[in-house]
Amino acid sequence: MNPHLQDLHPYPFERLRALFEGITPPAQYSAIRLSIGEPQHPTPAFIRESLIDNLGGLANYPTTQGSDAMRGAIARWLENRYQLPAVNAATQVLPVNGSREALFAFAQCIVDPAQAEPLVICPNPFYQIYEGAAYLAGAQPYFINNLPHDNFSSDFASVPEAVWQRVQLVYVCSPGNPTGRVLSLAEWDALFQLSDRYGFVIAADECYSEIYFDDANLPIGGLQAAHQLGRTDFRNVVMFSSLSKRSNVPGMRSGFVAGDAAILKKFLLYRTYHGCAMSPSVQAASAVAWADEAHVADNRRQYREKFDRITPMLKPWLDVELPDAGFYLWADVRKLGVNDTEFARRLQAEYNVTVLPGSFLAREAHGVNPGAGFVRIALVAELAECVEAAERIVAFAQQLSNNS
Repeated sequence: MNPHLQDLHPYPFERLRALFEGITPPAQYSAIRLSIGEPQHPTPAFIRESLIDNLGGLANYPTTQGSDAMRGAIARWLENRYQLPAVNAATQVLPVNGSREALFAFAQCIVDPAQAEPLVICPNPFYQIYEGAAYLAGAQPYFINNLPHDNFSSDFASVPEAVWQRVQLVYVCSPGNPTGRVLSLAEWDALFQLSDRYGFVIAADECYSEIYFDDANLPIGGLQAAHQLGRTDFRNVVMFSSLSKRSNVPGMRSGFVAGDAAILKKFLLYRTYHGCAMSPSVQAASAVAWADEAHVADNRRQYREKFDRITPMLKPWLDVELPDAGFYLWADVRKLGVNDTEFARRLQAEYNVTVLPGSFLAREAHGVNPGAGFVRIALVAELAECVEAAERIVAFAQQLSNNS
């Protein structure tokens, strides 16, 4: 067996099940799950219809590179969304079966385990795939803590020179999961300069990019930042995106990677052996989804309405702010006199609302677990259900405040 399998930590939801063992929530409360980032808005009808209309494609083996139509639709979306010049759909775009699969596979392609003690940099807290990808590629993760006093930023300047010399891959998540923070152009610039100096590749996870709250300040993407800073070849930068959150189709497993053509050429070679080509019917439905923005605007409207209602309800009781983007609230519960795991367990036991302890999404690094004391609240359910959950959270917080 691969010895690195023993390095893998239990996934956060496995730990959550263990935390809730023995709990029987009150029967008068229906279950409300705000723990998992699974979109609950209905899938647009035109996407479902396109999927059905193209089921004839099931009789064909798909190519790993994907159809011209799908890659072309993605390239046009990139050009329009990020004000990019012509994106080469043949060499700078590659369809993938959801960003999760590609984020994991990418490390296997990039990391050279024969080099001395390779490192993969990850934000902390983080999407757990980054850590597992690092371990199974034969590298070690190095965490940069995202802390509230620093507005949950990644302080790249804090990383020692000796560490940068071993770094082969840097994962960034912008908008961030779970904090919702968006990297600034200045932060991208600093990261690009470090990449030029040390030669590492940047994997930019941008699957929450289309859920934002300010139409005048859209989240900047890695390729957009590269273009604005004169890196028109996108050297050493690859972005990952997905239809799951944007179009409410997580079950389609449809995403893409785009960026540095030289890296994508090697990644395509890897994927040809990996056996991960996307179904032709999914490709056809994906192409029409990337070509339409009306349903995405309506999706944003629904999230904005929920955040507008929920954030003011929780703010008097939890330390919580509207994120830059995404559909998570990253709420500090420490002023209630409990830690994140106790808060989550008791909220489940007493009010049948499920949230995810922040410490499950992070690792202790540099003497601290930056997720400790926080809970992630995914506002993915319909508005009425989210409001009901918030009312229960407020009642629970009032109870804790009275007891303290």
